[in-house]
Amino acid sequence: MNWLEALLLGALQGLTEFLPVSSSGHLTIGQELLNLNTSAADNLLFTVTVHAATVLSTIVVLWKEIEHLFKGTFFTLQWNEEKTYVAKILLSCIPVMIVGLFFKDQVEAVFGSGLLIVGCCLLLTATLLTFAYYSKPRKKESISYRDAFIIGLGQALAVLPGLSRSGTTIATGLILGNKKESIAQFSFLMVLIPILGETFLNVIDMIQEPALLSGIGAMPLLVGFLAAFISGCVACKFMIDIVKKGKLIYFAIYCAIAGVVTIIFSL
Repeated sequence: MNWLEALLLGALQGLTEFLPVSSSGHLTIGQELLNLNTSAADNLLFTVTVHAATVLSTIVVLWKEIEHLFKGTFFTLQWNEEKTYVAKILLSCIPVMIVGLFFKDQVEAVFGSGLLIVGCCLLLTATLLTFAYYSKPRKKESISYRDAFIIGLGQALAVLPGLSRSGTTIATGLILGNKKESIAQFSFLMVLIPILGETFLNVIDMIQEPALLSGIGAMPLLVGFLAAFISGCVACKFMIDIVKKGKLIYFAIYCAIAGVVTIIFSL
């Protein structure tokens, strides 16, 4: 992988991590279009790098909210709204943690199954976004523990390539009747723990197997990181505004077209 390919894939990761179009699916498509035949070790190292960049972009964009939750959780002994919110985020992470711990091999097998599964999951993402756009449930004042867990189930399903994590969690929250601004923030905050956990486990793997650190040079990794971070900051801010305005239908149309094209291309 050279620096230009790293730039394109990093920017693609940063943009699609927050937009409801599936970052994993688009990275798979991007690698196919660039005809990259990178090794599993190179893929792991690059994935860890760009995921760290998108985590950092989330922290930068939502810093005020994160700081507020941190102070309310760790600098007071009383059970308050901040502790309740953090507890809901932790609850939402349980399903994806179970998938990561007990079904990692099966998920990795799906990732290596080609573009057909990506196209089908993009169509599923389009369906979810369309349903969320047209559904009109009674709005709730806050996200309940039950809703947090159900949204977490959506995040666990979104480990499939082509099934958008942000699209699935936001659509699930909207279908359950949560306010647009509430579910957008919750969706982006709830992903921090799983990505940090996944990154930590991958770093442990690389420490135990130093061979995983070879392959991609320092320059492509740096370029990929910066591209993912900058595009991630832009996409995160953009997506929060898009959700508030209720314009998810445009992403549903895009995912439907991309899904059909990907399926045709895979045949």
